[in-house]
Amino acid sequence: VQLQASGGGLVQPGGSLRLSCTASGFSLRGYAIGWFRQAPGKEREVVSCISYNDGTRTYGDSVKGRFTISRVHSRSTAYLQMNNLKPEDTAVYYCAAWSSGAWCDPEADYPYWGQGTQVTVSS
Repeated sequence: VQLQASGGGLVQPGGSLRLSCTASGFSLRGYAIGWFRQAPGKEREVVSCISYNDGTRTYGDSVKGRFTISRVHSRSTAYLQMNNLKPEDTAVYYCAAWSSGAWCDPEADYPYWGQGTQVTVSS
């Protein structure tokens, strides 16, 4: 029973990446999904979250208009499409899943956290 984040890599400024967060051993139906990131020396911060029914989506101020969160329920997978990437987007990106508790909190003790995937934006 785990979440696995993938899709990170090295990309030039202005480029795009799509991150995936896949559940194994359980279904993501009924769970909200969040993407969070942590850069070296900085606290973990909110990137984006989507509610269990896709009715609510939250974005961090620094990624609004550039990133899009989505999910495919039948695949138990959530995605983070990242466009127009900037060097300040460089961080380890984590996904998390929860069915109750605090909304979109990078410090919450959610039951499921992915292992993180590194995103590096550099020329």
